[in-house]
Amino acid sequence: MKKKVTSGIIILVTFASIGLLFIQVVWIKNAVKVKEATFVRDVNQTMSGVVFTINKLWYREIIFNRNNYYYKYLGRFQKYDSINRDICKSMMNISSADEFSQILYKQKKVNNAIQDLWRQYYRPVDNNFFTGHKELIDSLIGQALLRQNIKTKYEFGVYNPTNNSMIIQKTGRYPDKLLRNSFVYNLMSINSPFNFPPKLLVYFPDEKAYLISRLYHLLFVSFILFLIIIGSFSYSIFTIKKQKKLSEMKNDLINNMTHEFKTPISTISLACEALKDKDVKKSDEIYNSYISVIDEENKRLGTMAEHILRSATIESGKLKLNLSLLNMHLIISSAVNSKQINAEDKDGHIEMELKAKNPSVEGDKIQLTNVINNLLDNALKYTLKDPIIKISTKDLQDGLLIAVKDNGIGISKANQKKIFEKLFRVHIGNRHDFKGFGLGLSYVKAVVEHHQGKVTVESEPEKGSIFYVYLPTKKNIL
Repeated sequence: MKKKVTSGIIILVTFASIGLLFIQVVWIKNAVKVKEATFVRDVNQTMSGVVFTINKLWYREIIFNRNNYYYKYLGRFQKYDSINRDICKSMMNISSADEFSQILYKQKKVNNAIQDLWRQYYRPVDNNFFTGHKELIDSLIGQALLRQNIKTKYEFGVYNPTNNSMIIQKTGRYPDKLLRNSFVYNLMSINSPFNFPPKLLVYFPDEKAYLISRLYHLLFVSFILFLIIIGSFSYSIFTIKKQKKLSEMKNDLINNMTHEFKTPISTISLACEALKDKDVKKSDEIYNSYISVIDEENKRLGTMAEHILRSATIESGKLKLNLSLLNMHLIISSAVNSKQINAEDKDGHIEMELKAKNPSVEGDKIQLTNVINNLLDNALKYTLKDPIIKISTKDLQDGLLIAVKDNGIGISKANQKKIFEKLFRVHIGNRHDFKGFGLGLSYVKAVVEHHQGKVTVESEPEKGSIFYVYLPTKKNIL
């Protein structure tokens, strides 16, 4: 897939995902607003009934008990009414400005007297009513909210604006919130023409959380959709990049395989042509030399084919282990003996330091032998100096640790996590000093993990590498 096409798909999916997420956010925001409006409506409907009940109690307890005041001052009210009627008649017969001023002065005195009388009759709000009925008011509010299916914590208070004081509070924990962020309702709105009515304040500390809980199903579905969108987008990007990477690695593998197979095939072909050439004098020494070349290149082809078949077997999940009790020291010694000649050909050597007291593991002899051979092959291959390789063992609490140390080119931190991936090969510019398919370490990792073990690496560029293979000694292997 071309780079521009890949980038275009990623950008398109990104904008589409952002658009869907934006629509989800707007949808949720509108849903929250609708729930808030519904909550305000339900609270107002509920509290209107509570206010009516409180007012009824107040009128019953206060107004009805003041009837004696009304009858006490009834005569005085009637007297002032009579004076007002006389003043009104006098206004019809005014003949001078002085007379008009006197009538206005008299009217003012009468009005002041009436106001004083009202103040005596309608006394300021009696705080004792609210303090004495605090639990009753709390019960009225709580039951009304439950009937409306509003199940959340609330705080209430009664505020007297005449003297700017809070008469009662439910708990006293939210005085500022009650004054600033509460629902406000007038009590006793006809209390007096000279007093402001007291206010019933209701505040919900957990209002936001309550509204969110009412949207639980909606938010849950939206959250799942968010995850699906983000997950699908991430998976798409990951898949595209992975496919692109695999495509590049497969092309690289095909090129490497072509090059690797072409060399021995060409060598065998040349040897065969030389043997067929009648003009070339042939002796036993020449025959043996050509046959040796053909045999060596044939083995090389077989080894490369075996690597590919092993990888295919692991990839298909058909790797089966023929388990038996093995002495890893014997396997290591055998592998070192077979590779010692290769090391000496490069003016190097392989050292063994087998210190483990319990080298017995349960495993597949062929597969574990291939693991050691692969590690030794890599140690010999990836070095520009005379190879000095050290393979050692030691006991762990529940297993055996095998270390293969070399003085090769080393591996960078960035590549250490990738070298065990199938087909991965460390690129070194345009140099082709190191041949291979990128299958060896992925095979090592797969076999070790099938034995319930683990393989790791420590390395620095130009300072060599140490590969650690841990194999359990007492676990059952399926």
